[in-house]
Amino acid sequence: MKKNLVLLGMMGVGKTTLGKIVAEKQKINFVDIDLNIEKKNSMKIKDIFEKKGEDFFRSEEQKEVVESMKKNDCVIALGGGAFINKTIRESVLKNGISIWLDVDVNTLNKRVRWNKKRPLLNEKNNLKKLNELYSKRKKIYKLSNYKIVCKNRSKKDIVEEIISIYEKH
Repeated sequence: MKKNLVLLGMMGVGKTTLGKIVAEKQKINFVDIDLNIEKKNSMKIKDIFEKKGEDFFRSEEQKEVVESMKKNDCVIALGGGAFINKTIRESVLKNGISIWLDVDVNTLNKRVRWNKKRPLLNEKNNLKKLNELYSKRKKIYKLSNYKIVCKNRSKKDIVEEIISIYEKH
C-alpha cells in the first residue's frame, strides 16, 4: 500500500489531465477534488462560488481532501487554491507525496483565457489576476515535497517524471 500522490498547482497547469494519465498507467484510482465537490453539490464550481460563496466552497474542499487523504493508492488532483488551506496542506504533507506542477503565468493565461469554469477569473484582466494569485500561492506551493516545471515539456515527459517520483516512495 502506497501513500497517495497529490498534484497541486495553479488552475490550468494540467493536474486533472496528467493525474488521469498517471493513475491509468499506475493502475490506481484517480480523485479529482473539484469534480467530487461538483457532484456532491449538484452544481459547477462557478455556480457554487456565485450562489453559496467562496467560504462555503473552501469548507467543502477541506472536507473532500481530508476524506480523500484517508484512502491509499490514489492520484489526487487538488483545486488550485486547496494547498493554501493549512488543514489540507498538513494532511497532504503528512499522508501523501505532493508534487507542485509549475508553469509560468503567461502559459496559464493562454490555457485558461477562454475557460468560463474558473470562478476566480471572471474579470476582464485575467493576466493581472493570475499574477496576483500565482505570486501569493507559489510561496505555499513551495512547501510541497517536489516541484516539476512543466513549461515546454510534453505530457508524456511530465507523466514519466511524476511516476518516477512516485515509484521512489
